[in-house]
Amino acid sequence: MPKPEFVYVTYIETTAEKLWDALTRSEFTRQYWFDTELKSDWKVGSSLALVMSGTITDTGEILEADRPRRLSYTFKHEADPEMRKEPATKVVFTLEPHGKIVKLIVTHEGFGVGSKLLDGISKGWPAILSGLKSLLETGRAAAIPLAALGIEGAE
Repeated sequence: MPKPEFVYVTYIETTAEKLWDALTRSEFTRQYWFDTELKSDWKVGSSLALVMSGTITDTGEILEADRPRRLSYTFKHEADPEMRKEPATKVVFTLEPHGKIVKLIVTHEGFGVGSKLLDGISKGWPAILSGLKSLLETGRAAAIPLAALGIEGAE
């Protein structure tokens, strides 16, 4: 039986190079990813840390970095005690240029049955990627409140 996965496809009016930078550079990610910085040198085998407001929320290892076509890394949640017990998963970004737009495919896979992390990322990725699309197309990320995602304690 295949393990559950999350797949999200969107089309963004931008270039693959600009989209790559927005996915890998903290000056962009802070704008659309709830003030999250991505810390890595983006070389295969290197570590990755997602840092939100000074706290490491997720860690991983770069598996593939083929600028500006494909990026993948392992993803291990660190902040929530229950999700921290789950094994590392895998995130893959595939960028396909089509004229003035880029088709972005995000696949997050490797979840166990009943994964709490899968439930969380199923709410988080659409909000993050909506902000990314808005930022690249308008210069301003959509401000999606955490409460809209059902995150406890968010206003």
